[in-house]
Amino acid sequence: MTSSEMDVKTYLARVGFCGPAESSLHVLRSLHRCHQLSVPFENLTVHSGGRVKLDPPLLYDKIVNQRRGGFCFENNGLFSWLLRQLGFQVTLFSAQVKSLKTGFYGPPFDHLVLMVSLDGKRWLCDVGFGGPGFSDPLSLETSGPQEQGHRVYRIRKDERMHFLEWQREENRGTDGDWTEIYKFTLEPRCLEDFVELCQYHQSSPCSIFYCKSVCTILKPGGRLTYIGRRLITTTYPTEAKGFETTTMQLKDEEIPHVLAVEFGVVLKSPLIPKDEDITPPPAMY
Repeated sequence: MTSSEMDVKTYLARVGFCGPAESSLHVLRSLHRCHQLSVPFENLTVHSGGRVKLDPPLLYDKIVNQRRGGFCFENNGLFSWLLRQLGFQVTLFSAQVKSLKTGFYGPPFDHLVLMVSLDGKRWLCDVGFGGPGFSDPLSLETSGPQEQGHRVYRIRKDERMHFLEWQREENRGTDGDWTEIYKFTLEPRCLEDFVELCQYHQSSPCSIFYCKSVCTILKPGGRLTYIGRRLITTTYPTEAKGFETTTMQLKDEEIPHVLAVEFGVVLKSPLIPKDEDITPPPAMY
């Protein structure tokens, strides 16, 4: 694949990035945040008669030209391509997400994350996770707390496995209660390795992406999330106010307008809203 197949300037405009795009930590942080503020984490293709395929030119056309979003394989897969075009050294990793319902992890290749090596330092990047995700790259050089606004994360290492953890929507310091989000190793992968799990997430009753139509995007000071027939507005805490969540019930005919106005998503085919219970997967991991 050659750089001519990606219009970098158009991609940067899509995510609202301005300024020189050299391979620096400042640019990496800016791109990581801009991507999440501009590109939704969504699975609406699955619920509007389509199928997700992990061919980078198709991902570029969907996310950049059609101004859509995607789930982790799409957002992080395309983001890794952009970073490489800008001169960053990028490695793909397989991650396993911990289920809040069962307490067990998903299978290998359940989630795609990125590592960027820059000036002798390693950074975990993930623009395709949704609500609990981090807005700025996290350092892989420390196991200590890393604060991002009102949240705090850490990457705990246990032998070969790394665990991304957070304290949910609060920061109680090192001695606070840590909750695991996902785990991963540093074994390099390629995008083709995730094809099987990409199909699984589009067809399995054990996957949230099959059971629920979802679209969520980071906003300055909060997050906006569509699920099924609900629109959830989350406002992060400030000195004046605490953490707030409000939910609006939507009629089927209102959903296309909400997706277009609030998320910038216009679908080519009618959406079938879905919000079914997820079948707990076998406790294997």
